[in-house]
Amino acid sequence: MNQSQSGKRKILVAVAWPYASGPRHIGHVAGFGVPSDTFARYHRLRGNDVLMVSGTDEHGTPVMVAADALGESPRETADRFSRLIREDLYALGLSYDLFTRTTTPNHYRVVQDLFRTLYEKGYIVEQETLGAFSASTGHTLPDRYIEGTCPICGYDGARGDQCDNCGNQLDPADLIEPRSKVDGTPPVFRQTKHLFIDLPALRDELTAWIEAQKHWRPNVRRFSLNFAKELKPRPMTRDLDWGVPIPVEGYEDDPDKRIYVWFDAVIGYLSAAIEWATVTGDPDAWRAWWQNEDAEHVYFMGKDNIVFHTVIWPSILIGYRDDGEFGAGRGPLELPDTVASSEFLTMEGKKFSSSRGVQILIHDFLSRYDPDALRYFLSIAGPETQDTDFTWAEFVRRNNDELVATWGNLVNRTLRSAYKNFGAVPEPGPLTAADEAFLAEVEHGFDVVGSLIEETRFKNALQEIMRLAALGNVYVAEQAPWALLEPDRERAGTVLYVALRAIDNIKTLISPYLPFSAQRLHELLGYEGLIAGPLELRTVENGEGGEHVVITGDYSQGTGRWEPSALPPGQTLLEPQPLYVKLDPDVVVADELERMEAAAAAA
Repeated sequence: MNQSQSGKRKILVAVAWPYASGPRHIGHVAGFGVPSDTFARYHRLRGNDVLMVSGTDEHGTPVMVAADALGESPRETADRFSRLIREDLYALGLSYDLFTRTTTPNHYRVVQDLFRTLYEKGYIVEQETLGAFSASTGHTLPDRYIEGTCPICGYDGARGDQCDNCGNQLDPADLIEPRSKVDGTPPVFRQTKHLFIDLPALRDELTAWIEAQKHWRPNVRRFSLNFAKELKPRPMTRDLDWGVPIPVEGYEDDPDKRIYVWFDAVIGYLSAAIEWATVTGDPDAWRAWWQNEDAEHVYFMGKDNIVFHTVIWPSILIGYRDDGEFGAGRGPLELPDTVASSEFLTMEGKKFSSSRGVQILIHDFLSRYDPDALRYFLSIAGPETQDTDFTWAEFVRRNNDELVATWGNLVNRTLRSAYKNFGAVPEPGPLTAADEAFLAEVEHGFDVVGSLIEETRFKNALQEIMRLAALGNVYVAEQAPWALLEPDRERAGTVLYVALRAIDNIKTLISPYLPFSAQRLHELLGYEGLIAGPLELRTVENGEGGEHVVITGDYSQGTGRWEPSALPPGQTLLEPQPLYVKLDPDVVVADELERMEAAAAAA
């Protein structure tokens, strides 16, 4: 934990960029979305300077394939799904400082500067290679769109760039019986020239850096070190007409070659920060995160993207250092500090797959259920450290038995009694040892929960919060304030005061996870203002006469603080309303399984 002289830490929250090739499902936000937002909201409550950036990834084959299927141009497809994804993430409450897109002049400029600089320094070299092309469309097939049998371990689902079973790097031409993941046809291989990043030239510095990251999740560090042992030059251009033009002599005027989307996409973390600074009116503001050795960079993604964030992106940064237009001799660009990679979320025992209809789209989910119900499930039962199965029965159980019956019940029973009998936060009498012990335990939660979130152990942190809520139910049941109203009204008021203070504290602890219901509770407790500043969808200019819509927000408006509450006696309470909806398991499970079967049949 690095801290500036002002006591504020600079935290870059770098969130994986969703492909604008279709609407996103809940498996996507289980990895990159909800964990990153929880982390950012927590650090804002701590008073730290957070910069949370991402956007839609709009280049490469996924968008082109979707465009072909829809009978439209890649630009039209990217525009369509960028809007849908942006609206879904906004509805889920993901509090980006800037959620933008890769089809902006700013992004092109940053990508081309890094590419050109690496080329001029000798880290990008030209090589001839066997390129893989689709037999049906003639378009290039990226490595990840080719699968076959691994020649090393015999695994049948190996990808063209690596085998997830044995971890070895591969070339599409190495695969046994390679086939296109788009249409199943064997790819056509032919000689083509491309520009490669010379990863072996960066191996020693990269490996030493990975070895030093002893705080990483074991699966991330182990995988990255194994990958670094067998580094090969990797092509950073593709035979495509959709993407960032190549700013190198002999390539810049070629209409059929573009920068590889995974070189382009990872640079989005930097380009989005630069765009954010421009939008806020201070074009150099991004440097306080990117050229500041005390800043902390935390990346969020699914496990299938580890190599790009622990090998490719760090190699680009190591090679670039403080050169080029954006380095400007003002210090090297900072490398990732933490790579919080989640495992996969499956559904009813099946891997999420849009093509097979095995999916739950974010938009569809939020049209039927509250966003906090989804955020809760993905946090308490999501794939943080191992693959996890989403079932409708388990979603309903978690919602009813935990959100409603534990936390919701504590809030509802306490607020109703206090509102009915006092109308405001009661004036307490002397606190007993039991009162003091309960409050001390809840307030200690700020240290315990905060430490766990700092370590990106979101599930453990939320389990601790729910333990405190359960403890609150035990306290209220044992003290029974409703039975004290006639014989000892002052003691009844004291118990309710203690319970309300505990609820106020737990509200703050849980607000990074459940921002919508925490804000409603904030208001029921009689507070004005917002715990966290509001998100907004804002239209911004792109600097070349165009404009686009981003997710952003002035989060400095938030009044919440990561510290025990000082709930004032006498503060007027609002009439209680349930925070959560109890779901009928028979209806939900039957309806949702019917929807799944219909979707699978349609696919």
